[in-house]
Amino acid sequence: MARNKFDVDEKLESPFQWKHLKRAGRYVARHKYKMLLALVLSALSSVATLYIPKITQWVLDEAVPNKDTAMIGRMALLFVGVISLSIVFTVIRSRMMAHVSQQIIYDIRADLFAHLQKLPFSYYDSRPAGKILVRVINYVNSVSDILSNGIINMIIDVISLAFIVVFMYSTDATLATVIVSGLPIFVAIIFFIKPRQRKAWQNQSNKNSNYNAYLAESIDGVRVSQFFDRQEVNISIMEKLATACRAAWMKAVYISNTVWLSSETMTQVVLTFLYIAGVYWMGGGNMVSFGVILAMGQYVSRFWQPITNLANIYNSFVNNIAYLERIFETMDEPVVVDDAPDAEPLPEITGEAEFQDVTFAYEEGANVLEHVNLHVKAGESIALVGPTGAGKSTVINLLCRFYNLNGGRILLHDKAGKTHDISKVTLHSLRSQLGIMLQDSFIFSGTLMDNIRYGRLDATDSEVKEAAKRVHADELIRKMPMGYQTEIKERGSNLSQGEKQLVAFARTLLSNPAILILDEATSSIDTQTEKLLQEGIREMLKDRTSIIVAHRLSTIKNCDRILYISNKGIAEMGSHEELMQKRGLYYQLYTAQTGNEAA
Repeated sequence: MARNKFDVDEKLESPFQWKHLKRAGRYVARHKYKMLLALVLSALSSVATLYIPKITQWVLDEAVPNKDTAMIGRMALLFVGVISLSIVFTVIRSRMMAHVSQQIIYDIRADLFAHLQKLPFSYYDSRPAGKILVRVINYVNSVSDILSNGIINMIIDVISLAFIVVFMYSTDATLATVIVSGLPIFVAIIFFIKPRQRKAWQNQSNKNSNYNAYLAESIDGVRVSQFFDRQEVNISIMEKLATACRAAWMKAVYISNTVWLSSETMTQVVLTFLYIAGVYWMGGGNMVSFGVILAMGQYVSRFWQPITNLANIYNSFVNNIAYLERIFETMDEPVVVDDAPDAEPLPEITGEAEFQDVTFAYEEGANVLEHVNLHVKAGESIALVGPTGAGKSTVINLLCRFYNLNGGRILLHDKAGKTHDISKVTLHSLRSQLGIMLQDSFIFSGTLMDNIRYGRLDATDSEVKEAAKRVHADELIRKMPMGYQTEIKERGSNLSQGEKQLVAFARTLLSNPAILILDEATSSIDTQTEKLLQEGIREMLKDRTSIIVAHRLSTIKNCDRILYISNKGIAEMGSHEELMQKRGLYYQLYTAQTGNEAA
């Protein structure tokens, strides 16, 4: 698929809608009381500092001309008091909003991760892991501040702006009009920049996502890269992605800085006109005092500062809108494999299963299986063989309902003799009765005990050890430094592939499933270990339905039935002896692998 590449930009499924901000507001609303208190503190701090220009005016127009040293002292104390009060309110508000910001990060990330846990395999098949990680980590971090401090600052700046206008017009209405005259021009500039800015930051988001995707892939494949001496090529690819990321970021910053530059320019232009007008009117006898001009000069910066802040907040909103789109796009990704509205728990099953006219395709128009019919008896062992890509693992994936069928149905029989369509039972009740060991034995960081107990948290230590003994992993584990408490590194990097499979097999057997599924379970185990493992497998397969996918045909000779999967269905079916006598596809595969012409 096109999206499953690190060098292809992602496309948003739909344009941004302002309802996304309303949706984000739900996370903000959870902390409304703290934010309201922070708002009050910020408002008090902002209003208090507005008296500073007034203090300057009183000192210059009254205290200094009248040589009133007492008044100057009182004004100095008032000045220090106002500044101190503002600092105290600001510190309290900053600490409070830091907590709110981190809580919003937690809430969004928790919801995002919970949704990712429910998404089907098809979602992860269609995109690199790095492009998912960047949404959960980078994007959530980016939007949290704008959803907390950004909202507070926006409200405060609007309130401050209103009070500043009142203070300015109460000081001198004519000069106040000069100050606000540049506002329409600045607003026009903002609306001109808006669409270009959003497009630029979306592009930067895409390039950053590509960079992270390749970085994650490179770390996972570092051993293969070093083995094939691909370091120079990989560095070259990374340099191209980093260059594209830097270029996109620089372009976005250039456009965003236009907002700040426009604000600063308007501030200086207005200030210049203010002083020209003030000096002109003061000289013309309009009774504009020097104190008023100086106070109004301070109000210029105070008037344009919240406007600049609002422009920057708007700037951040535009920048983070692209991230919000990505986050909510992920949250809106449909959970196509989920419990049906009327799904019921699956009763205890016998292991009997039926595939009735099953058709499936990973991509539309490219069926992997077509009209497959299969009846598996309780306690029967079934082996699936055939060429790579024929659909062997697909049969297992469908039985576990990792994907939805395109046609037909799969039925399981309970101990009361009733049949149940797996699409109409809860996923938990279905998968808890299936034990599956996939071809890729994923081992989590933690102890060996924790890894084996992963699928059955209530298992005792003795049950864990018993499962390990049955697959002959116990002896291996006891030789390790801390035995079952040995810490395993990420992805089991301090275990061999064979050791990882033994641990994974013990994990599967511990769940005591009604149907045991082994997908290439012994593909990476040495011959000696495989012989020991086969003994454990035979013991566990007694009175248990099993479905085994294997390339080593010697491991499935004793299965009750062997199914040769080819041409979108079951090409041949029978015991090993029956298929060898038939001298068909299975016979050709077996003789090619073993070099023997006889059964």
